[in-house]
Amino acid sequence: MKSICVYCASSIGNDPIYGEMAFELGQTIAEHQIELIYGGAQVGLMGKVAEGALSKNGKVTGIIPEFLETKEIAHTSLTELITVKTMHERKALMQEKSDGFIALPGGFGTMEELFEILTWGQLDLHRKPIGILNVKGYYDALIQLVETMISAGLLKEEYKKMLLISDSVDDLLSQMNLYEVPFTTKWDGNKVM
Repeated sequence: MKSICVYCASSIGNDPIYGEMAFELGQTIAEHQIELIYGGAQVGLMGKVAEGALSKNGKVTGIIPEFLETKEIAHTSLTELITVKTMHERKALMQEKSDGFIALPGGFGTMEELFEILTWGQLDLHRKPIGILNVKGYYDALIQLVETMISAGLLKEEYKKMLLISDSVDDLLSQMNLYEVPFTTKWDGNKVM
């Protein structure tokens, strides 16, 4: 992988471990000479992941919509900061520029980005690895929800394998490097799941 997109909060959260793991993720990405693609802010976990990568002289590209440039306080020390008009443009460009995706803890925006990129993978619009850094069990409830979707017959078991999960940065990157798409296509005759 030459580049990884990290989805995460523009808030810092109430447990220091979130910021620490975001910083470590940024550092590790840079140490592997992988470009960090992220939302472009200097605040919250977004700022921490960028600072981690920059602390190891990593290449960091931020992508931020005009209307968030002041609200999220755009990071001014990045390798490149790209300003776009809309959230849709931001997400499309992040996907286009990235070879893989990692979700750190976050709120609605992070969840929306994670589920959109999972859906795009399910629809075979990309074949890139998607990981969750499950810091302090943050994503345990979401992992359980995925199991509920499967047991309810609304999600095929094989799609769960699209979601790589670890509480270790190194292990998650290793899983992503070994990733192979776990299905042939979402469409199985006329039956869609």
